[in-house]
Amino acid sequence: MSTSIDRAAQARAPRWLTPARLDRTEQVVIVLLWMWLAWRVFASANGLAWLALISETAIMFFVLIRRPTDQISLRLGDWLLAITATLAPLLIMPGPSLWQAAVPLGIGLILLGNVFQLWAKFCLRRSFGIGAANRGIKIGGPYRIVRHPMYAGYLAVHVGIFLTMPSVINLVVYVIAWWAQLLRLNAEELLLSQDQSYREFTGRTRWRLIPRIY
Repeated sequence: MSTSIDRAAQARAPRWLTPARLDRTEQVVIVLLWMWLAWRVFASANGLAWLALISETAIMFFVLIRRPTDQISLRLGDWLLAITATLAPLLIMPGPSLWQAAVPLGIGLILLGNVFQLWAKFCLRRSFGIGAANRGIKIGGPYRIVRHPMYAGYLAVHVGIFLTMPSVINLVVYVIAWWAQLLRLNAEELLLSQDQSYREFTGRTRWRLIPRIY
């Protein structure tokens, strides 16, 4: 079913919309977004704002070195989800640390989340990407714990950043980001489930994001 859906999407796609062009566009956009975030962080008066830059720098680096693939979704909905999930966290406002008692916990979650997502990225190496694609199935390291360890790491980082810089704007930003992130996760699983290796992997690693919860 999902294979026929993807073939239909590719057939409807304009001739100029190729996996190679999508790959290159992803790389250009992520570099520009990283530069924008870096400018906002360095302009912030909050001494902890730089912590928000760690995971985004890792994303940019691995997007630039990843290998190209022909097995990439050409569906507009998948790309809108990926763009929203990636762009929304860049819209946070580096404000003051209003909850001083929560700052140590926030910093701990940021550091732990970054370690976990970097561990996942080093397992993926050049198989990392933004849009839904199959760049090779990985089953070792943190993928023995959850099927999407990078997203699990991002979740810890985002909760940590919110605890260190709480505001209504940041809450709204992260709610939107994670609404898109969860839909994006499902879109990725739909694409990857076309691969028998991934179907076997889901049988071994039951949880998608948080063990015993989801």
